[in-house]
Amino acid sequence: MTNEVKDPLFILVKSLTKSEKRQFKVYVGRLGGNNDSKFLALFNYMDKAEKFDEVAVVQKGIVTKQQLSNLKAHLYKQILTSLRLNPVHKNVRIKIREQIDFAAILYHKGLYKQSLKILDKAKLIAISNEENNMAYEIVEFEKLIETQYITRSISSRADQLAVQAKELSMKNVIASRLSNLSLQLYGLMLKTGYAKNEKEHEYLKNYFEGRLPSFDWELLGFREKLWLYKSHLWYSFMTQDFLGAYKYASKWVDLFLEDPKMIEVNPVFFLKGNNYLMETLFLIKDHSKLKFKIERLERMVLSDGFPQHENTNALSFLYLNTNKLNLHFLAGSFKEGVPLIGKIEEGLKEHQNHIDAHHEMVFYYKIACLYFGMEEHDKCIEYLARIINNKSLKMREDLMCFARVLSLVAHYEARLDLHLESQLKNTYKFLIKMDDLYAVQKEMIKFLRNLQDINPLKIKAEFKKLYDRLKRYENHPYEKRAFLYLDILSWLQSNIEERPIAEIIKEKAVIELR
Repeated sequence: MTNEVKDPLFILVKSLTKSEKRQFKVYVGRLGGNNDSKFLALFNYMDKAEKFDEVAVVQKGIVTKQQLSNLKAHLYKQILTSLRLNPVHKNVRIKIREQIDFAAILYHKGLYKQSLKILDKAKLIAISNEENNMAYEIVEFEKLIETQYITRSISSRADQLAVQAKELSMKNVIASRLSNLSLQLYGLMLKTGYAKNEKEHEYLKNYFEGRLPSFDWELLGFREKLWLYKSHLWYSFMTQDFLGAYKYASKWVDLFLEDPKMIEVNPVFFLKGNNYLMETLFLIKDHSKLKFKIERLERMVLSDGFPQHENTNALSFLYLNTNKLNLHFLAGSFKEGVPLIGKIEEGLKEHQNHIDAHHEMVFYYKIACLYFGMEEHDKCIEYLARIINNKSLKMREDLMCFARVLSLVAHYEARLDLHLESQLKNTYKFLIKMDDLYAVQKEMIKFLRNLQDINPLKIKAEFKKLYDRLKRYENHPYEKRAFLYLDILSWLQSNIEERPIAEIIKEKAVIELR
């Protein structure tokens, strides 16, 4: 039986850098008896193989079929142990956890004062880096030692530990409730999407306010503020309050910029905050600020002090290129965005184990939009087909919806009449199956249903009628978001005025800058 590349052990081996592979072999070889071990032979096979084939492993005599599962588990553990020893991976959390482990060893040997000394140093590091969960764990460990053994360290020790435990516990409770709220809002957004009317807005308002914990602002630390801003950000997104989303995304990023050491501790949160900040600038169509934020983030991630590893590299690639494409959409500079396509294709291959299929499809949709803006409709259709034909992926309905609508429009523009009728039927069937359609989508359904019956000589007049019907939704609080997926108004205007769509979008961008 052949396992696909998705085997966790195989993915882990393939993710290792040259230096990490070298360190692993040094780690394994520290005892002579390991040089010829079966798990090292399995490692060497995986390192050279293009794909993991269990049958080939057994046939090579590395291990029997019955032993393979245990050997894989052992190799996985050995690789993680080796990586843990690598200085590159020695972040603050690992260092604190290591000190706690050392203290536990000393404690079990009866060396209580030495254990307390290490714990005290670890606690200071944890508190200064806002790692309050670990700080609380350390305090509880200190209390255990103090209550079981007479250390006579200082007379007020018990009171100090009790106060520290209470303060850290309060912070952790607030952080936990805020993080729960943030996660619940995110889950709700995935389940129900964005508010489409006043009733849904009111429900979200009650949901958010009913779960938002009361707190004393002065007691909030970095982590508590981070979860608070994230909660407000999700709420603003769901209620389509894009200015509110921009406000809290800015607060999120500023939190890191005001305390730069936290970027090293939490680089993923820093990158995500910047992504939401850039996304909100796209949503409110602020071209100049979006350009500035992209350039600032790019400088930061390329600087020597920024944490560089597979996760941060993949996220930097994802967020920067997504927002660079958005920048071209705002400016109507579609041709200038073409060089990004090759870089994105290469990056998707390089980071295939760190970027999920949904984000890959989002890239394809945006690239399709880029080609549509250049009026290269065949290329547009090619990238949209990657989304539409992906039957195994469960993605957001709104993305699939607009991929199908854009594909239909591209077929119409490319004069692919042979495929237009089947495209029309498939798109119409898909749209009527969707629940809670936006008014914009409903108008599109009506138009598409009658498209093939329209006299070619009257098509421009029909475009004008659709434009007038859709124009009233452009600034509607619950309908405007639909135009961000597909600038259908600019396309209709380009057909009515018989001008390139890029020209129209550029004119709009100039007006908005004034």
